[in-house]
Amino acid sequence: MTPTQKPVRLAIFVTGGGTNCENIIRHFQGNPGVEIAIVVSSRDDAFALVRAQRLGVRTTVITRQELNEDPRLALEATEGCDYIILAGFLPKVPLYLIERFPKRIINIHPALLPKFGGKGMWGHHVHEAVHAAHETQSGITIHFVNAELDEGEHIAQFSTPLTPEDTPETIADKVHELEMKHFPQVIEQVIKQNIV
Repeated sequence: MTPTQKPVRLAIFVTGGGTNCENIIRHFQGNPGVEIAIVVSSRDDAFALVRAQRLGVRTTVITRQELNEDPRLALEATEGCDYIILAGFLPKVPLYLIERFPKRIINIHPALLPKFGGKGMWGHHVHEAVHAAHETQSGITIHFVNAELDEGEHIAQFSTPLTPEDTPETIADKVHELEMKHFPQVIEQVIKQNIV
């Protein structure tokens, strides 16, 4: 980044505990080229808000209903941002945000898409479905968001082997390890590719 370049600004959208959110914030701390501008939660009781505030990041709450009924709130919250990062964000992203941020909204899905994606496939539901299908591997898919759930262009996939002894809980742990290891690095790669 040259002295005249402004940092790339990220808005992180969350719903729950925020381990991915915190991991991303910590990854970019001290990086003058990237700024975490805001964390937006769809729930006011999301622990992700606490994690972000502890790290000095501005936060706001926009409920699922507000997201769909009052576009002004999300557009104002993300004003000046270059990317939206979905880190455990459950509501479907409305079309007005997809149009404002074409190929600039990045999601992480806790399975190897196109398997185990779509409506209702989030969190433990995914891991239970993977377990029930006796899959020999699972993993994460990092992808751009489009108008269809979990159908945007893939950026990267990382897999982990499963054994017959694995449970939905141990599958979740293995997938979470991949999220912690790879999600921030992939975001950084996407940013660098678009700056060059």
